[in-house]
Amino acid sequence: MRTASTFVSHVCLVAVIVVVQRAPASAQIYESVGIRAQGMAGAFVAVADDATATWWNPAGLASGTYFSSVIEYGTTQDPAEATGPGGVALPSWRSGARGFTITVPSLGLSYYRLQVSQIQPFGTTAPTPADRQDQGRASVVSSSIVLQEFGVTVGQSIGRHFVLGTTARFARVGAAAVTSDATDASLDRAEDLERGDTDNEFDLDVGAMAAFNALRLALVVKHVTRPSFSSGGLLTELPRQARAGVAVTGGGGAVGQLTVAFDADLLRTPMATGDVRHVAGGAETWLAGRRVGVRGGVTANTVGDARPSGSLGASVALRKGTYVDAQVTGGSDRSTNGWGVALRVTY
Repeated sequence: MRTASTFVSHVCLVAVIVVVQRAPASAQIYESVGIRAQGMAGAFVAVADDATATWWNPAGLASGTYFSSVIEYGTTQDPAEATGPGGVALPSWRSGARGFTITVPSLGLSYYRLQVSQIQPFGTTAPTPADRQDQGRASVVSSSIVLQEFGVTVGQSIGRHFVLGTTARFARVGAAAVTSDATDASLDRAEDLERGDTDNEFDLDVGAMAAFNALRLALVVKHVTRPSFSSGGLLTELPRQARAGVAVTGGGGAVGQLTVAFDADLLRTPMATGDVRHVAGGAETWLAGRRVGVRGGVTANTVGDARPSGSLGASVALRKGTYVDAQVTGGSDRSTNGWGVALRVTY
């Protein structure tokens, strides 16, 4: 009996390890980075005129200032409350993003660090814990992923109106995953998991921008190589993402410079709480001789029922060319809900 019991235990343990190792986890969405972009609800690939062009559209290097540098921190969580009745963990994720970027004409250097904590149902076909009759005994997989990306961005003008750009990245991932009862899981515990050895891959983004006076058109493909990483028993994948955008900028009058933009994802991105494919519209205006910037926008996840969210953002000049940026996003499109701050220097 002891031998049989030991055999069953080993089989169960192997099954758990196999499920965890094969469970893919997406480490980020497009809106994970960029405080100005997030303040415009993610309508930014045709704007991309500061150092965050290294993330949003590498072709934007040609449309920005001579020098730009950004230090930022932001966080998002879906849903805002990761536990349901009785303290049972729900499918959820939390992302914390930090970044430092610096750009000069046709060259950008960037470092981004994203930590993603997730709670997912155990197995690909299992119902969510909220659907279980015995919620406390439902099994979930908690995971923690740290993605670090070191990037070099270059751009090249083609004639008067077109720019092509690319960001080549060295990416490394450290991850960990455990299974537990839903009543014992939380995003805080997932965040504190001890991650395994890192796995490294190269990645590539490609962007294009066309400018005709006040009108800009853009197309970007992120994660062209679709890198995948194996660390801590978890397979982490960066799925290919594609986004198109248009922006129109005008100036003069009491309002000052005004930019209106629209973006649309062309592909789905899988997340712990379901696939996302965003459309977004946003606007930004500068006041008081560019000492104050105000922006806002609306985004929606078009997978399934329409779920809109709104964003508000602002910039305040500490002195000429040095700004503090901030944004907050909230609403039904929970995959983008969060806040962030940044220090940005341009001249």
